[in-house]
Amino acid sequence: MSEIASECQILPAFAVFCRSLPDFARTISHREGSLSRRRDMLGLPRTILFTSFKFSRFNLWRLKCTALFHPRSPVCGTVQYLHVRYLHRRRDRMSDSETLPAFDHTVETKYTESPNTGFVWGQKVGDTPEGKKWLEGEKAGFKTIDTAKEDPASLYKMLISGIVPRPIAFVSSISEEGVENLAPFSWYDQVTHNPPIISFSVSALPGNGLKDTTANVKATKGFTVNIISEPFIENANITSLDAPAAVSEWPLTGLTKEPSVHVKAPRVRESAFSMECEVRYYNVSTRTSQDSGIRAKRPLQLFQAVDVKHPDTGNLSATLILGHVKAIHIRKDVLNDRGVVDFTKLKPVGRLGDITYARVGDGFRLPRPSWKIEGEKMQEFLKGVEQGGPSAL
Repeated sequence: MSEIASECQILPAFAVFCRSLPDFARTISHREGSLSRRRDMLGLPRTILFTSFKFSRFNLWRLKCTALFHPRSPVCGTVQYLHVRYLHRRRDRMSDSETLPAFDHTVETKYTESPNTGFVWGQKVGDTPEGKKWLEGEKAGFKTIDTAKEDPASLYKMLISGIVPRPIAFVSSISEEGVENLAPFSWYDQVTHNPPIISFSVSALPGNGLKDTTANVKATKGFTVNIISEPFIENANITSLDAPAAVSEWPLTGLTKEPSVHVKAPRVRESAFSMECEVRYYNVSTRTSQDSGIRAKRPLQLFQAVDVKHPDTGNLSATLILGHVKAIHIRKDVLNDRGVVDFTKLKPVGRLGDITYARVGDGFRLPRPSWKIEGEKMQEFLKGVEQGGPSAL
């Protein structure tokens, strides 16, 4: 109770926002009577009133918006304080249910041999002790999910828990009104290198609404993708909250804006690998008719934002964004002696299921086979298999 009482001493400062707050906030901000008496007048338990007021995400963000638009407001510090308290309380709740060891900053990623250096063509998984142990899991059977009948929320949880690990696109975009947005997306990958194209997918909001990133990219055609490294994952994670469109996540992150060369959206200076991307129309030469040899240029959207709709309902499910990489910014200290990125220095963070992230563990080097070098022997091996011969050389 002492903690609540001490925090309630700053609540009168919120009176300047009374017109934009719920009725109970105006009640507890009133000068007459004691806080406890007004709480009792509402018939609420001792902890509910102030806890719900301080830590309701909706109310905090209404206060946060006002404080951001009025930085000289005397309650700006109070809003910041309560927002930090909210984050700490949420973390405490997670810690209560999960006792986790501290993050080990001393772990050094290294390169190792591959798991089965003795592999030969046609070798069965169960031929190694580790493989045999893995196949023992088949005795538990398989669960088959009919995606047409599965609840979408359950399907989402299953997919993100099974498609792992996923790289994260930390996307910086800007609206037509100039509001800068930051958000992480783990439906992300490279499409092609020539021209360099990356893709990421953004889920739609209920009612076919667009998330801020999608709306921004469609409107301004430019964005940056920044790779998240271990030292600032907490800074990046704060941008995953559902802030209103008029609120920029940048001040919450503590990250630094770095001007881009080709697009309006800034890149994240703390990211050691960033890409400036465009979604735009290009003029492409096309034949105007089969009878005419004249070729004319017409606009063709090669790199675009594709709305993905449900085949049965027609509702917007997500938007697949294809971005043309116009520039890459790489911090020199993460490059190896061959001039490419060393993941042990980049320390990228990946996404798993639920609220779980992952660091990159040890890497093992596994060269690709070459038909030009081994094709003749492979053909002999395949003939032997067809004739019922040995399964491996």
